[in-house]
Amino acid sequence: MPVHTAIIEWRREGAPFVDRRYSRAHEWRFDGGARVAASSSPHLVRAPLSNPASVDPEEAFIAALSSCHMLWFLDLAARAGYVIDRYTDHAEGHMGRRDHGAEWIAQVVLSPRVEFAAAEQPPDEQAVQALHQRAHEACFIANSVRTEVLVHGTWSLGR
Repeated sequence: MPVHTAIIEWRREGAPFVDRRYSRAHEWRFDGGARVAASSSPHLVRAPLSNPASVDPEEAFIAALSSCHMLWFLDLAARAGYVIDRYTDHAEGHMGRRDHGAEWIAQVVLSPRVEFAAAEQPPDEQAVQALHQRAHEACFIANSVRTEVLVHGTWSLGR
């Protein structure tokens, strides 16, 4: 089985530490060379100790779920003979609190808008929903978490 890696690096840069007034900005580096500026969420740690322009772990989690679902959906649609021109998801993560008080991302709602190319045999609602269900079941990320993942997609045919 493949192994996926990421390097996450933070540096104190001489700032005080035990007073908890240190920057939460850090960097994610991936094996393909991509570098992503990361930080804690400004909802948890206010700027300037966090960087609102950077990706926070909660956003990355939601993006990973959405991206995984999309990649499976595209593959399954292609295998079924459907051509997709555009796929846009406005995914949302909703925080909750567990019985013992810990916060967590309790629910992620994927809201993909899929635009199929005009075709002689376009998919119907049932076919599109089946593609979403199969994509959800195949998604490695969704299979790895306890968070409830809902898919509320829309679709259309190109002109």
